[in-house]
Amino acid sequence: MATFEDQLTKDYRLTTAEILYHLPDHPDLLQSYIWQEYDISPRFPVLKNFLDFWTRELDGKLHSVYVASKKIITPSEFGFYDAEFIIH
Repeated sequence: MATFEDQLTKDYRLTTAEILYHLPDHPDLLQSYIWQEYDISPRFPVLKNFLDFWTRELDGKLHSVYVASKKIITPSEFGFYDAEFIIH
């Protein structure tokens, strides 16, 4: 898991992948698996390591992988308003 420092300095992002794979006993059917981890976009080395493990160790042949990545720590957003409220 990426530390707070990694998220700031190494651009780790929360990465989610939907992995579709063929069921080993019924190869015509697809199953979905959701994977989520901190990873570096756009190369995704953590995801690639997981997919290498999958290909090497598991029986379900990969069909497709859909990836989404979102930066978690971003600069604050400021909004300026034309009103002032005083509460007594």
